[in-house]
Amino acid sequence: MNRFMIVVNPDKDTDSTVTNRIQSYLEAHGAACMVRDVFQLESSDWEALKKEQFDCVLVLGGDGTLLRMAGETEDIDIPLFGINLGTVGFLTEGEVANIEEILDRLLTDDFTIEERMMVTGTVTKADGTTYRKSALNDIVISRAGFSRLIGLNVSVDGQVLDTYEADGVVISTPTGSTGYNLSAGGPIVSPDAELLVITPVSPHSLTAKSIVLSGKERITIEITKKRKTQDTEAICSFDGGNDVELSVGDRVDIRKAEKITRLIKASNVNFYEILRNKLGGN
Repeated sequence: MNRFMIVVNPDKDTDSTVTNRIQSYLEAHGAACMVRDVFQLESSDWEALKKEQFDCVLVLGGDGTLLRMAGETEDIDIPLFGINLGTVGFLTEGEVANIEEILDRLLTDDFTIEERMMVTGTVTKADGTTYRKSALNDIVISRAGFSRLIGLNVSVDGQVLDTYEADGVVISTPTGSTGYNLSAGGPIVSPDAELLVITPVSPHSLTAKSIVLSGKERITIEITKKRKTQDTEAICSFDGGNDVELSVGDRVDIRKAEKITRLIKASNVNFYEILRNKLGGN
């Protein structure tokens, strides 16, 4: 690789120290670089990526920054490599402490590429309008009000699965299984699997548990009427952003996405070692 777009979260690299360090090192080794603010990407930047003017995108920030770029580059076949400037950094493999070693591997093509499944959600409003977006980690439907549950009818391939009264529900990919899904009591899944996990969030039930589905199955979630309702009953979010307000009668159809996210792996640390190191294991 010798053509890099560096996308940085300025909130994580406030004085550009890490950005400048990476750019200087790459350019000193004959690589071409273009630096962009993740919050100020323009149409010309996307066109450059679509025309394959770059070999990869280096994402400087936390997992949230990488997830944002995964969603934005859904229709662009370019690998991403995350450099952790956040806290846990489960998806951002690169660490500042050994960044020159990592960059050397990228420059000499000493890496592998992991293909990660994504999930697509289509929101259909009661008036027929639709909104579609994909996510690498998860699609979450959560309550819009305070201290009250929402009603959720969940079906799989047209067959009723369950009706929840809960704070919400998480539909997770294998990659996202270590995120909100895990916090809500869901299982950890190997990232190379192709499946979906449904995990209710704080359900008013003694029996509601996570359910693991194959990647071929389709999920439909409908917001149901309760005794007390409001105009905006719930929020549907894609990887923690791109929020869509939901009202009673609105539905979200969720399935495995046609596109994937390609993540560069430049170290020999495997998934299970990352679990131990990042999530408090010994």
